[in-house]
Amino acid sequence: MTNKTRNETVEIDEKEKQAIMEKYDKESNNRYDLGKWIWVVAILGISLTSFHLYTAFVGSYGALIQGAIHLGSALALIYILYPINKRAKGKAGVPWYDALLSIAALFSCFYIVWHYERLVTDTVLFGFEPLDIIVSFLAIVLLLEATRRAVGMPIVIIAIAALLYGVYGNMAWLGVFSHSGFSWSNMTTQLMYSTEAIFGTPIQISSTFIYLFLFFGVLLVRTNIGQFFNDMAFRLTGRYTGGTAKAAVAASGLQGMVTGSSVANTVGSGSFTIPMMKRSGFRPEFSGAAEATASTGGQLMPPIMGAAAFIMAEYVGIPYNELIVYAIIPAILYFLGVFLGTHFEARKHGILGVPKSELPPVSSFAKRLDMILPLVTIIGLLLIGYTPTYAALWGIGAAFAISFLRSDTRLSLLGILQAMEQGARVALPVIAACASAGIIVGIVVFTGLGGTLANGIIQIAGGNFFLVLFLTMLACILLGMGLPTTANYVVTASVAAPAILAFDVPPIAAHMFVFYFGIVADITPPVCLAAYAGAGIARANPMRTGVMAFKVAIAAFIVPYVFVANPVLLLQDWTFATLIGPLLTAIIGMVAISATLMNYFIDKPSIIERFFLFAGGIMSVYPNDIFISLGGIAIIVVIGLIQYFRKKKQDQDPSPTTA
Repeated sequence: MTNKTRNETVEIDEKEKQAIMEKYDKESNNRYDLGKWIWVVAILGISLTSFHLYTAFVGSYGALIQGAIHLGSALALIYILYPINKRAKGKAGVPWYDALLSIAALFSCFYIVWHYERLVTDTVLFGFEPLDIIVSFLAIVLLLEATRRAVGMPIVIIAIAALLYGVYGNMAWLGVFSHSGFSWSNMTTQLMYSTEAIFGTPIQISSTFIYLFLFFGVLLVRTNIGQFFNDMAFRLTGRYTGGTAKAAVAASGLQGMVTGSSVANTVGSGSFTIPMMKRSGFRPEFSGAAEATASTGGQLMPPIMGAAAFIMAEYVGIPYNELIVYAIIPAILYFLGVFLGTHFEARKHGILGVPKSELPPVSSFAKRLDMILPLVTIIGLLLIGYTPTYAALWGIGAAFAISFLRSDTRLSLLGILQAMEQGARVALPVIAACASAGIIVGIVVFTGLGGTLANGIIQIAGGNFFLVLFLTMLACILLGMGLPTTANYVVTASVAAPAILAFDVPPIAAHMFVFYFGIVADITPPVCLAAYAGAGIARANPMRTGVMAFKVAIAAFIVPYVFVANPVLLLQDWTFATLIGPLLTAIIGMVAISATLMNYFIDKPSIIERFFLFAGGIMSVYPNDIFISLGGIAIIVVIGLIQYFRKKKQDQDPSPTTA
C-alpha cells in the first residue's frame, strides 16, 4: 500500500480514539492530569512489573503472599488512576480521599504478607483476631469499589449479590437454593485468607502468567508489530473480492491476540481499517461490524489468547501448550465465519480488491521479519513443553532485543521504565476483575451453589442436551454484556459449565464453550461494546452496527455447538479419518448460514431460497448423523445450482428488473 493511500485513510485522530475508548471501554477511563502523583504511579507501576519479572526468574512466593502483593499494588494504583466519577476526572491531581483509599488498599492486602505465618497456622487452632476480621471486611469493600472504577458496575452487583447470598442463604423462601448461611466475619475471613476465593485460581494465574503476557503485549506494541500485521494482511488478501475488509479481519485477528481487549483492538486497528473499508464501498455499519468481529476473535487466536485462557488451562487441568493446540480449529472456524460474511457482503455490492500497485511490496516484509521473532519464540517454547512463565520471559527478552534494531522503536532507559509502568496500567482491570470474580467463585464453592444451579439448568431444559447448551449460551452472553471476558469465564465456568459436564462432555469442550460465548458477547446486541466502538469510528448507527456484527459472525455462533457435539474438532481422540468429516460439514454449513444472513450466495436469494439455505446449513452441521448432514449439503448444492444458472442467464441476456 502506498504511503499516500495509507495517510488518506487516517480519519480518526488521537483525541477521537481516546473519546471512543472512554465511552465504550471502562478500563480506559482514567485521570489525565496526575500532577506530582505521576511519580507515585511510576514507582508503583515499575515496582509491580519488577516484582513479576523477579518472581518469574527465581520462582513465585506462596499463593497468598504472591497474590497479596499483586492485588494490593494494583488496588493502590487503581485508586490513584481511576476517579470516583466522571466529574472528578477533569480535576488536577489526586484528591485526599483517593490517596487515603490507595494507602488503605495497600495496607489491607500487605497485612497478609506481614501476618502470613499466623494467618495460615495459628488461626486453625485459635481463630481469627478482631483486627483480622476488620481488615478482611475493609479489603473486600476496597476491592469492590476499585473494580467498579476500573471494570464497571455489573460485576460488582453480581459480587454483592453473592455476598448477600453467602450470609442470608438460609432463608426458607430460597427453597432448593438455600444453605446453612455464614456470619459476616466467617465469610469475609474465608474469602480473604483462603486460596479458594479472592486469592484462588484466577488471581494466582493473574499474578504469574497473565501479567507477564500483558507486559509482553506492551513491548510488542513498542516494536510497531501492528503495522507489520496490517501490511502482511493487506498483501495476502487485499487484491481479492472485498480485499480491504478481508485484510482488516486478518490484521485485527493477529493484533487481537496481542492486545487481548476487543474494544481496544477495535479502536486501535479500526482507526486505520474502517475508513479504508468505507472508501472501498462498504457501508459504515458493515465496516464497523467487520472490524469489531475480527478484533473480538483475537482472544480466541492461539498462541496468546485472552487472559481467561490461562485460567481455563488450570481449571481443565491441562498444560497451556496443549490448550493452544486444541483451540486451533475453533479459532480457524471463527475467522472463516467472519471471512464468509465479508465475502458475501462484498459480492452483493460488487466491491473488488485493492490494485496490486497499492499493496505493500513483498520486499518490505523481508526487512521486518525479525518483528515476529518474539511470537515465534513463545510459540516454540510452549509447543516443546516449557511453562508459560518461561516462554513469556524469553518472549519479553526477544521483544526487548528486537526493539533495539530500529531507531524508531529503540528503548532508552526512560523508555524501558515507561514500558514497565505501562505494563502495570494495562494489567489493572484484569487484576481487579480476577479478584472480584474470585469472590463469586468462593461463594459458589462454599455454599455448593454450583451443583445446585447445574441441576436447575438441567431440570429447566428437561434433560435435553442442546437446550442445556442454549441456556448456557444465553447465560454467557448475558454475563458478557457487563463483565470482561476473564470475569465472565470464571463465573460461567463455576456456574454453567457443570451443567454441560453432566452430559459426559470432555472438560475442554465444556469450558471452551463458555469461554467462546463469553467472548462473542462483545458483538451480540443489545450491549455489544466492541461493535459500538466500531460504530463510533465508522460514524455509523451503533445498534445497526451491532446487528450487522451479529450477522457477520453468525456462522461463528454455530462453532461451539459443533465442537461440543463433536469433540474431535478440539482434537480429542482424533484421527484424520474422524476429523475430516465433521470439519467439512461444519464449513459447508457455515457457508450456507452466513449466505442466508448476508442475503447473498451465488446470486441474491429469494425468500424461499434463503429459507432452504438456512435449513440446509443447520442440517449440515447437525452432529453425529451423516445422512442428515448429507441431506443438508444436497439442499445447499441445489440452491447453488439454481442461482448459478439464473445468474448465468441474466449475464447472457440482461434485462431491466424491478426491485
